[in-house]
Amino acid sequence: MFKTISDSADCEVRSIIRFLNAKNAKPAEIHRQIVEIYGENVMTDGMVRKWVRQFNDGRTNVHDEARSGRSSVVNDGWLQK
Repeated sequence: MFKTISDSADCEVRSIIRFLNAKNAKPAEIHRQIVEIYGENVMTDGMVRKWVRQFNDGRTNVHDEARSGRSSVVNDGWLQK
């Protein structure tokens, strides 16, 4: 039995997808492996397929891209409501 990791960063999981994709693992196998370690809620099969497609199209960055719009901010006052 493997140890599970419950507090993963998104870029960590994407790095694993990129690595396994480079080893020619199929998206379904990549999903199975990350779920085995990170749990059912880590990422959907569809999202794994999306990331595999992006890496196959030449993407190398595993971090979120900057987006326009208002950034989300949470402060202590909002949490107490």
